[in-house]
Amino acid sequence: MSPETSADFDDLLAANREFADDFKLAGFDGVAHAGVALVTCMDSRIDPLGMLGLQAGDAKIFRNPGGRVTEQALEALVLGVHLLQVTRILIVPHTRCAMASNTEAELQERVSASAGQDASWHEFHVITDQVGTLKHDVAKVLAHPLIPDTIPVGGFMYDVDTGLLDRIV
Repeated sequence: MSPETSADFDDLLAANREFADDFKLAGFDGVAHAGVALVTCMDSRIDPLGMLGLQAGDAKIFRNPGGRVTEQALEALVLGVHLLQVTRILIVPHTRCAMASNTEAELQERVSASAGQDASWHEFHVITDQVGTLKHDVAKVLAHPLIPDTIPVGGFMYDVDTGLLDRIV
């Protein structure tokens, strides 16, 4: 089906038109007005801005499976700190995360079943110790030569059942 005839995205495009009718970010400068950068999971139970009492324009948000500090996340944090007015960094994984409650083999098997082809070659980077991994990720940010020592970095666990953050590091 060609992109011009597909109705797959019609609901989202209609919602976008409604969003654009009351759009207030035209001309926005793109910096983090609250000075916040957040690395968190892609889980749809997480509302990154809402959980911190922020709104559009307040934070730079980087999301990936498990909320890990990957090379791409570090790249985003460095750019945020030096070019986008980030003055504090939060690393926030969450409870009941699929990346921490499955083994690598289990995820590979589940994806294989869904895809109808072997996915055993694909690494998903599961997390066997969320607290230890969070401490490691915070240390990785703190040790990065392009993240100044003046930038506070905190590691928090988000509870998807209560909406509360618990400071771990």
